Amino acid sequence: MRWLPRPGLSGNPRVADIGGQNNLFPSPNLDKRYDLLSISELMDMKGGVLIGAGAGPFFDLGLNIELMPNIAFGPASDRELRNCTRYAKVLDDDSALCEGIGTSTGCALMCNLLGCDGETGSLLHIKVKGRRGKLNFTEAIQKGLADVYGDRLISLGGVFVARSGKLKMHVMPDFPGKPFKNRGEVEQWLRFFDMDAPMVCLTVLHSGDDKALGLRKEHTHCFGADDPEENRRGGHYHFDLDETMDTVEYEGWLNVAEILYKID
Repeated sequence: MRWLPRPGLSGNPRVADIGGQNNLFPSPNLDKRYDLLSISELMDMKGGVLIGAGAGPFFDLGLNIELMPNIAFGPASDRELRNCTRYAKVLDDDSALCEGIGTSTGCALMCNLLGCDGETGSLLHIKVKGRRGKLNFTEAIQKGLADVYGDRLISLGGVFVARSGKLKMHVMPDFPGKPFKNRGEVEQWLRFFDMDAPMVCLTVLHSGDDKALGLRKEHTHCFGADDPEENRRGGHYHFDLDETMDTVEYEGWLNVAEILYKID
């Protein structure tokens, strides 16, 4: 998995649900500022890998963004930070651009993370081609888990690649100047894009009853695989388009979390 800072996603797998969508609606709570390395301490990690999806560090970059956390730290990276995190932003012409974040390890508002030691090991390897029905890739995984395990809470995290097809994505623009009146206004505020595969997607998802923890059941952010400098794609994953449902192809590597953390 050459897009990650370590070759594996095994070793003490755990997931964290940080903040939440209530920090965006009805008004962004700009006091909700986080740091991935500080979060790792709350997750009882002394080093390893963190990947996932969240809102980016507006306080470092000067604007609201979609974040693809992707770091290795501590003994897993020879005690040096390997920061492969990317972010997607909306440009002045309403197009989207995805690029590396540099040195920042910040995030804000909401974030969903898989943490592990970054070792190679057994993972759930899922490979599919062609879609039948309305469920997207992550929803199909959730349904499969629910069909077998019912209400038992199961949490997964990892990476999948959309190898072919076209994906519906959104990118948050900068924060609005006034509170949202309703959820419909949030949808109108988001910028939606159709993006061609291949895309690399970092995901955290849950199936079953979360016992009123209020978990975000799925959160996935993607970036273009091997994009040229002038066409770097990325954003929040929604689904693949019907026009490519016969040819869409996904391949994923997911681990089952042993521990779940809920962090405010």
